[in-house]
Amino acid sequence: MTSPNPAHARISIIGAGPGGLTCARILQQHGIAVTVYDRDAGPDARNQGGTLDLHADNGQIALRAAGLLDEFFELARPEGQEMRQMDPTGTITSHKVPGPDELFKPEIDRGQLRDLLLNSLQPGTVRWGRTLEHISGPAQGARQLHFADGTTVETDLVIGADGAFSRVRPAVSLAVPEYSGVSFLEAWFSDVENRHPKIAELVGQGSAHAADGERGMFAQRNSNNHIRVYMIQRVPADWISASGLTPGDTDGIRALFLEGYAHWSPRMQQMITDNDGPYVDRPIFALPVPHTWEHNPTVTLLGNAAHLMPPLGVGVNLAMLDASALALALVDAATVDDAIHTYEKAMLPRSIEVAQALEGGAEHLLATEVPDLSDDAPHH
Repeated sequence: MTSPNPAHARISIIGAGPGGLTCARILQQHGIAVTVYDRDAGPDARNQGGTLDLHADNGQIALRAAGLLDEFFELARPEGQEMRQMDPTGTITSHKVPGPDELFKPEIDRGQLRDLLLNSLQPGTVRWGRTLEHISGPAQGARQLHFADGTTVETDLVIGADGAFSRVRPAVSLAVPEYSGVSFLEAWFSDVENRHPKIAELVGQGSAHAADGERGMFAQRNSNNHIRVYMIQRVPADWISASGLTPGDTDGIRALFLEGYAHWSPRMQQMITDNDGPYVDRPIFALPVPHTWEHNPTVTLLGNAAHLMPPLGVGVNLAMLDASALALALVDAATVDDAIHTYEKAMLPRSIEVAQALEGGAEHLLATEVPDLSDDAPHH
């Protein structure tokens, strides 16, 4: 089969996260048809997670290509660039306060960013409730998408933007994410200025981090008077069940963490004890480094599907930069195959370089010096 011109190709994106939606937006701006498939029942099916920052040298580049940078700045929180480093007593040891015009990496809630991208697409672009099970058909095309509801779709290009445990990745790579040995336990705090004023004062308008070398804590201010806190520890992936607990045993988990953080001050321990609702376990996974694959003329990957790394501030930004690069390659190329060649020639070396720099970086989350977690704390 001859690779089609992108303008006449059937292009399917799997995953309606920031990467997949950015790619779809840029393609539509240039008159190229695209369909996005997502397993969620609808755009409001689940919480999209906490806050993230978009950097001027990658995420913002993608939004500019998508024609959405001005709208992003209307929603973003420049004050969210504040960063506090504390010790286990809660004493601030370093404090970065953004300047009045600093816009290098302002914060935005994941849900707000997703809505911005979704609302920019043509109606019907995203097909909800479509869980991909596998891909069949020859590498030269056409490919068949097999969904859990029993339906199939024929397509000329499959773009895997479906995250850490991608169902598209097996079509090009046998690699699977590996547990890093470090887990986050997420806690939520709502209406913090009224209900949790001491925590609000401790965290400030941006992020706050503390660690003692064995365990850590990272807190993020979100919009709507909300804070998320992540307790960080080096444990087996099944640490909850190994402790004789279940994920819903909030009191048991709290008691276990209070024991582990017993030498931390009471003002820091309140971020363990005062949460609204249950905790959420977030084990940290990463793909082997380097992760690459043989060129395939009908399938490619972007974001975490291509290069899952420890959460050190690059994930969403790289996903959106990937999306922009792939979409623009499709706009400029004579064939889909040529576009994939152009995209992967730039994306793979870039992602390998960053992944090598961050390999084993989950351990940095326990270090007493601040890690850059702001765009990439674990999320749903």
